[in-house]
Order: sequence, then C-alpha cells, then structure tokens
Amino acid sequence: MKSSNIKAVTHGVSLQDRWQKHGHKGGVLWFTGLSGSGKSTLAMALESTLFANKFEVFTLDGDNLRHGLNGNLGFSPQDRSENIRRAGEVASLFAQSGLLVITAFISPYVADRTRVRELVGDGFHEVHLDPGLATCEARDPKGLYKKARAGEISDFTGVSSPYEAPERPEVRIDTARQSIEQSVAQLVAYVEKVFRISDI
Repeated sequence: MKSSNIKAVTHGVSLQDRWQKHGHKGGVLWFTGLSGSGKSTLAMALESTLFANKFEVFTLDGDNLRHGLNGNLGFSPQDRSENIRRAGEVASLFAQSGLLVITAFISPYVADRTRVRELVGDGFHEVHLDPGLATCEARDPKGLYKKARAGEISDFTGVSSPYEAPERPEVRIDTARQSIEQSVAQLVAYVEKVFRISDI
C-alpha cells in the first residue's frame, strides 16, 4: 500500500544543466534478448568504449541486480515483471541524473518494456539482440538451456516460458552475424548521433 504522506521534492539542478556538464543527454539503452544473445558482453564492451569517449555511462546488468536489489525475486511471470519494474525505476533515476544507462535484461514481456519506455520517455531506446534461439542455445554460456531441456529449470525463457520480441526497436543487432567489435561500432555511432550535444 502506498503512503499518502509523501511529496515529491524538486531538484535545484535542471536536467539541461546536467546534460551541458556531461556533454550529452541522459537516457537508457535497454538491451533485450534471450539468454545467450550477448547482452551482458556487449553492454560491458559498449560501456568501456563510451566511457573512453567521454560519456558518463553505467551498465545495469540483470544478474548483478539479482545479487542485490532484486535478490528476493524468483522467475515466475510476476517476479519477472517486478524485476523489470525495479530495474526501470533505477534506470530512469540514473537517466534523470544525466547519465547514459545501458541495461542488460532478458525482459521477455512487451508490457514490461512498454512500462519502462513510458516511465523514461523520449530517452528510452530499445536495443534487441537477435541472433535467434538456435544460436543462443548453441552458445549456452551458463549451461541453462541444457538444464531447461532436461526439466531442471522451470519457466526458462525461450524453452518453457515465452519471449515477446520487440516489433519496432530503435536498434536491432544480429549478434550471430556481427562480431562484438562490429556491434559496438554500430551502437557507438547511434549513441553519438542521438545523445551527443554538439554545441558544447
């Protein structure tokens, strides 16, 4: 139950002033895709490259958040939705501080991603990593597909739980056909075009 005894506090630093200080707009690059699609690997590589290019950037990774903020959540549909709700709220706060946030979450449901998009607004950019299920399962870096096929993991996305792919993401990357370096270059070009403030 929400408390009625709370009131929003206005910041003394404007969003535009934060953008001017950083030299770029704040926002969220929301990576979505099946397990094994390369979300975490690409997110961390992109973070390093953007940081070297003078962006104030931070990555929120799904596994990392489940060690802390979302450590009390399981993988039921309800818990998955709550996982993304919390991650979206954190990403939105980071974006409001003027940072560029990269997120790496399977985030299988369209409704959950839409909710985050509405929360963040124009600064939300969906990035679909889409090498296909066969490639993800062949990679199986954590051995999760093997366990899911053996019935050792229930509610596993792509096997026993659905993945609702984005229809119109801002960026779509086939990580089966592109190398990490090619994918990073594609995303850096996109970020420079969309987030960089040119009149600094």
